[in-house]
Amino acid sequence: MLILLNKIFNSHLNIISHIAYRAIFSLLTSFIMNLFIGLYWINYFKKFKKYQIIRHNGPKTHFLKKNIPTMGGIFIIFSIFFSTIFYCDLSNVYIWYVISILLGYGLIGFIDDYKKIKYNNTKGLLLKWKYFWLSILAIILIYIMSINNHNIISTRLIIPFYEKNNLEISYLYIFLSYFIIVGTSNAVNLTDGLDGLATMPIIFLTCGFALISLFSNNINNCHYLNINYVKNSEELAVLCSAIIGSALGFLWFNSYPAKLFMGDVGSLSLGGALGTIAILLHQELLLIIMGGIFVLETISVILQIISFKIRKKRIFKMAPIHHHYEIKGISEPLIVVRFWIISFILLLISLLSLKVF
Repeated sequence: MLILLNKIFNSHLNIISHIAYRAIFSLLTSFIMNLFIGLYWINYFKKFKKYQIIRHNGPKTHFLKKNIPTMGGIFIIFSIFFSTIFYCDLSNVYIWYVISILLGYGLIGFIDDYKKIKYNNTKGLLLKWKYFWLSILAIILIYIMSINNHNIISTRLIIPFYEKNNLEISYLYIFLSYFIIVGTSNAVNLTDGLDGLATMPIIFLTCGFALISLFSNNINNCHYLNINYVKNSEELAVLCSAIIGSALGFLWFNSYPAKLFMGDVGSLSLGGALGTIAILLHQELLLIIMGGIFVLETISVILQIISFKIRKKRIFKMAPIHHHYEIKGISEPLIVVRFWIISFILLLISLLSLKVF
């Protein structure tokens, strides 16, 4: 919108059109919006006694969190949406793909959170219906992208750390895209179980994508770094900045001891948005490395279920794996910080993979 206003009024403030300035202001705007809305949100939920519903079969220490407001994801989405609309070039279709999944998955998460609060239990939206609607939205988005932008739904998969890094997977790419969007959304949702645990890995992952968005827009950088050229991808860096600023603003309240939780409305939407950005940049496998914490949490749940079904024994004391360490007696802040450290190292390893040879 800022670019459009600049053209309409023929202002000579070309500096505001520069990608770096728009990215920085996008980050700061979403960050400040979160600080203001967050305070209001916490007071509003406390006034009407709308709190996070605690699982009865979860760690006992979590009952201390029963009077903490939730659904902070609503203002995360709002601040990202506002910053994106104001600072991004709205003629760039990539922006609308990410925003669509952010809002769509946010709505599903909102219904899930609302039902939990209304009926005062942890059931929320039935699991089969949650996956059904997540899948429908992902399939619709992939279909639209394949129709409008043939270069996005590529049948060649980029393999990190490998010089000849293109693997032809034909129509399997459609299934991979679906898996990336729905899988990332649920992986972030599973990770969001301790104060601030999911937020910092989201920030690291988005920082990585912001850099790749800038690199992918320049064909010389693409040759040097062995990544795909994606025309006009730099606009995604402005959107990524909005996500980073929003997550930082939310972390202000969500760091230990948390004053606010994001709820499914935040985790499902942010995960879906990151999965969509990975597809747009053709970095699906790099997402798995950069988002290794989310992958680890998801695998721990899958292994726990398989082991219990087959052997009638649990591998972990509780899944996802962060609960396993909690029950072993490790303090919550220590678990969270160590997971953040691992996430940061995974980001560095991922960036190294861009130029191994």
